[in-house]
Amino acid sequence: MAEFALPANSKITKGESHAAPPGSNNVKTFQIYRWSPDDDANPRIDSFNIDLNDCGPMVLDALIKIKSEQDSSLTFRRSCREGICGSCSMNIDGTNTLACLKSIDEVKGDVKIFPLPHMPVVKDLVPDLSKAYRQLTSIEPWLKSDKPEPEGEERRQSPEEREMLDGLWECVLCFSCSTACPSYWWNSDEYLGPAVLLQAYRWVADSRDDHTNERLDALDDSFALYRCHTIMNCAKTCPKGLNPGKAIAKIKSELASR
Repeated sequence: MAEFALPANSKITKGESHAAPPGSNNVKTFQIYRWSPDDDANPRIDSFNIDLNDCGPMVLDALIKIKSEQDSSLTFRRSCREGICGSCSMNIDGTNTLACLKSIDEVKGDVKIFPLPHMPVVKDLVPDLSKAYRQLTSIEPWLKSDKPEPEGEERRQSPEEREMLDGLWECVLCFSCSTACPSYWWNSDEYLGPAVLLQAYRWVADSRDDHTNERLDALDDSFALYRCHTIMNCAKTCPKGLNPGKAIAKIKSELASR
């Protein structure tokens, strides 16, 4: 029988344990993935014990507290703390989400935190999103209009036309959906993934854009679009409650009806 195992240098080891301050009576343990390119050590899981009575309610609050008070070398992305920038996306308690929107109270037992799955790791909880951003650039996510802009006015839409963009413009490009998608894990060199395809449909659906057919031509590819198998992990994990799978289905419908 064939046996499969991870390479020795990728096996996760047990790391350091950091105690909560003396006298803490509401302690929660955070198990955090750690890896640095600056040494030859294997990835490890460090444990940090936090007094929740002296911490904000969100997982991001705990990470900031850990970095400020226990281990300044802990590395993660964050910015707005309001679920708007998408910077603090990571895998928490087995689900891709935003640390600033994930309540500590939602997690039963220890809080286990890993970087977004199936992406190269830069350091600790920071994934390398270079490929995802190159794919985003490839769909030209900006308004392309052949008509001159009305002098001193905005390009107007009816309420019905504007409503077509609901469920699309709210995407913060955290890439939680793409990194939860098995099709993207297997075909990320060519498949654009749910995050980028949702962004692509956002411009296909925009009544102010004059290059709809050109955009659809670029998406009409057996790998770029049709590697979606409607697994729907994307909709399940989206921290903003969006449905990339529905946007992908609408792109396919637009192509079929041309």
